[in-house]
Amino acid sequence: MFPADILQSVSHAPGVYLMLDGKATVLYVGKAKDLFKRLSSYAHHGGAEHNKTTVMLARVASVDTIITATEKEALILEASLIKKHRPRYNIILRDDKNYPLIKVTTQEEWPRVMMTRRRQKDKARYFGPYSSATAMWATLKLITGLFPLRRCSGSSIRPRRRPCLNHQMGRCLAPCAGLADRRTYDEHVRRIIMVLEGRNRELIAALTSQMVAAAAAMEFERAALLRDQIQALAQTLEKQVIAAEHGQDRDVFGFARQDAAIAVTVLFVRGGLIGGSRSFFLADPYGDDPAILAQVLHQFYDRQTPIPHEILLPFLPDDSDLLVERFSDLGGRAVSMSVPSRGDRLRLMTMAATNARQVFAERERKRESWQTLAEAMQQRLHLLRPPNRIECLDISNISGRLAVGSLVCFSDGDPEPKSYRHYRIRTVEGPDDYAMMAEVLERRLSRAVAEQTLPDLFVVDGGRGQLAMAMRVADDLGIAADLDWIGIAKEHEDEGEKLFKPGRKNPIVLPAHSPVLLYLMRIRDEAHRYGITLHRRLRNASSLASRLDRIPGIGDDRKKRLLKGLGSLRRVEAATVEQLAAVKGIGPELARTIHAFFHPAATPEHPAGAAVEQHDSR
Repeated sequence: MFPADILQSVSHAPGVYLMLDGKATVLYVGKAKDLFKRLSSYAHHGGAEHNKTTVMLARVASVDTIITATEKEALILEASLIKKHRPRYNIILRDDKNYPLIKVTTQEEWPRVMMTRRRQKDKARYFGPYSSATAMWATLKLITGLFPLRRCSGSSIRPRRRPCLNHQMGRCLAPCAGLADRRTYDEHVRRIIMVLEGRNRELIAALTSQMVAAAAAMEFERAALLRDQIQALAQTLEKQVIAAEHGQDRDVFGFARQDAAIAVTVLFVRGGLIGGSRSFFLADPYGDDPAILAQVLHQFYDRQTPIPHEILLPFLPDDSDLLVERFSDLGGRAVSMSVPSRGDRLRLMTMAATNARQVFAERERKRESWQTLAEAMQQRLHLLRPPNRIECLDISNISGRLAVGSLVCFSDGDPEPKSYRHYRIRTVEGPDDYAMMAEVLERRLSRAVAEQTLPDLFVVDGGRGQLAMAMRVADDLGIAADLDWIGIAKEHEDEGEKLFKPGRKNPIVLPAHSPVLLYLMRIRDEAHRYGITLHRRLRNASSLASRLDRIPGIGDDRKKRLLKGLGSLRRVEAATVEQLAAVKGIGPELARTIHAFFHPAATPEHPAGAAVEQHDSR
């Protein structure tokens, strides 16, 4: 039970408390205006045996407290500690998807616009997240077509004598070749930001005025270009949902409960238009609804998430005044938080609540779809148990070099990335796929036995030979009968995929359109893709180690700066001393050293015609 003796040394000051179990694992992080009063309520808790608070308190072995000067400081510290420890009984916002963003690199001399999935502290402008990748790519295609910026990689451009194909196609102004007009380029960047901010009406009005002026000045080519931009923007505007005529920026939170589970949906209203949404599913959150909503809001808004002028809610959360003060600080302006009762604001709230309820309907539809597929798999593959948890192993190497094993996991039909694993081969030298597979399987399955995390079905990327090797490892561990096994491979290039089972002479051949076969192929392809990502990193690291690591004064940090600043190893090799010195952290002296390494014949120490050491880039 909760250690009551903790109250003997607890202050009445504001602060944060951390509940820990017997292994010092953080179970819950909370804040309080008065630590003594809050912890006293836990010490005297008398809820039912199966009450969630009762269950949590039964696991608490100790409590750590941190005193803060104000309750606001406690609120900030609480969020930081939750993010750090990810306690079991705190709400952790997880998306089913990693939503894409559109990034405008306004911090660069010649900005670019691109898709990204990670928001960084780099002074760039980020827009989104976009709940639909299709909508995001459509937006990106529109703005890059109307207002072309450079598409080359790297924060700085490499001068070129001739512009690339993008310039010839009208998709780039070619600043690399000195053809871009700075004023025109900056105007393109400004207009792109207006589109992404939802200020299409304002932009159309400005472009219309410019078109009229261009036509009056008989600049008919420019007027025609502006006309085409106006028409494209107007067509996009027709497809957007108008949320409010006054054009105010808002975030609207919908909240729905179904038994112990809760769904939260956020509608993003920018410039009076609904620009997207995000949904979160909380299986069994701790606390009452106002406390849960407070945690959701506090986690949702941080320094990386833009905060609108107004936040609409179905009910006020705990500590609403404190949250408003915190959000105003983060946004750098006054932020309001309210519960609408009529008009457009209530209509938006109803829409958000409907979307939140839809989360439950979609999860139920997805669950039923998976159950149908799982039953079909069990029947067609003659499995002894439902394949609710599936793991798949792929081995990749280049003639025995840089060998890696990649293991992926699917749970209830969906990928479970947190359970993905990469394995470097330790004991096998040379191209021996069977021995490599045996090593990785022994390591993975031994740990699964110890942790009691064996999957229901293990898929081996290979035919009879690979499956036989897997079964040999399973027999040695005594778990061959504890899970089902399948091998998937093509025996001949002109044939389709075949499925192999232990103890079965003939393979199982399913139609090419069979959902069971397609699902297993998806798992196998995901294992292959996951292996390639590590393989590519290892190859790149091996390549870089043989070149940049040979240069005195170049460590990992400067290596990253060079590659990020110039774009690639090839560009580092071709760069002038001045271009190298312009990279942050390099400087003139080291730049000369790097240039001399790649161009030894051009230095006094290596005059033309002298023997020069060759460096293998492989």
